[in-house]
Amino acid sequence: MKKNKIIYVGLTLDFYHHGIANIINNASKYGDILIGLLTDKAISQHKKLPLFNYAQREKICYSLNKVYKVVPQDEWDYSVNISKYKPDLFIHGSDWNHDESLKNVRNNVVEALNSYGGKLIEIEYTDDISSSSIRNSFLRNYSQKDYKNNIFERLLDSNKIIRVIESHSPLSALIAENVAFKSKDIYKTFDCLWSSSLTDSTLNSMPDIEVLDISRRLVNVKNMSNTTNKPIIYDADTGGQLEHFKINIGLMANSDISAIIVEDKKGLKKNSLLGTDVFQQQEDIDIFSQKIFEGKNTLKNINSSMKIFARIESFILGKDINDAIARANAYVKAGADGIMIHSRNEDPLEICQFAKKFRKLFPDVPLISVPTSYNSIHEDELHAMGFNIVIYANHMLRASYKHMEQVAHNILKHGRTFEIESDLLSIKEILKLIPGTD
Repeated sequence: MKKNKIIYVGLTLDFYHHGIANIINNASKYGDILIGLLTDKAISQHKKLPLFNYAQREKICYSLNKVYKVVPQDEWDYSVNISKYKPDLFIHGSDWNHDESLKNVRNNVVEALNSYGGKLIEIEYTDDISSSSIRNSFLRNYSQKDYKNNIFERLLDSNKIIRVIESHSPLSALIAENVAFKSKDIYKTFDCLWSSSLTDSTLNSMPDIEVLDISRRLVNVKNMSNTTNKPIIYDADTGGQLEHFKINIGLMANSDISAIIVEDKKGLKKNSLLGTDVFQQQEDIDIFSQKIFEGKNTLKNINSSMKIFARIESFILGKDINDAIARANAYVKAGADGIMIHSRNEDPLEICQFAKKFRKLFPDVPLISVPTSYNSIHEDELHAMGFNIVIYANHMLRASYKHMEQVAHNILKHGRTFEIESDLLSIKEILKLIPGTD
């Protein structure tokens, strides 16, 4: 066979191990290797991001035998690049024959190759190696804070909607870490955790008025962080007095927190969803901008990559879009890494209008939605409007309380647990839940 044939190999290349070496060595026998390197965007739709970014992985690819070119593959499906580059051969491991979720991917590859006479070669899968096991071993000896901050940065750059779920305990964090939705062509997970002041306060039977001490909240963050590799976004309420904020931001940055969200209110903090039903005041725009500026300066001085997002309460307090946009403009100029726009209306119209105006001013600044009230809108619609992050801000605690109350009521009702056992996690499942329990 002529050695000038073009051989396409699609790789993630989180780690270079002997399984990948087997693919590359086999491919090099047929010709010159064109690597389609999956981008963070392609990977993030289906699995966890690799430890190394695209540029780092690209350098590794160019060091491999017979690789003449590396091109980005922005889709999980190889067929787009196959149709574009028309390689003579496409080489893949045989493992996708045993994975139902990859059946359509393989079919699309075959169809694309057949369209111009390309051929598929499948290499026997190396089953004694796992990138996941290497990854987990690596993470045990890697700074969790640095890893999570790095992942969060790349999620923001990946042009995907970042899904964030509230977690209030290590157990809820464990659920968020492992839960996934899979269908034929879809794989969804939560990308980050949200440490909510509302749910932390409720869990401790305290009112949501910024009364729960930060040290207690940060202990909870640490305990959650021990069960997850996902970045944590922290609800910092108003941040308190500027002098206190400058001290507390150092404590937050030294915890496993990748970003904080600070709201532009002053005085005794009340939950935003109460709106104007209670007395709440919005901070002066210049004073809050100074708080953002001082916070960013503090992070710079301690060499921290933690993000500060500014939360705008204009709609909550009955003000118009002009006020919200003016504040967004000032906060971004003060150094805010992103903007969260809040609303308690069931109709998302004002949120949509804000996103449209904001994106004209700031095409690349992260924009955050918390659709607790306007919950009929789909996250894909929010993404299309320009939102980068969607936070499901209190649903784990709300679900747990309601279910626990129902179980307790039914035990009283029936005088036994027989009727409710089918709704509960079994004892065997509990014992298997945490490694080491059994």
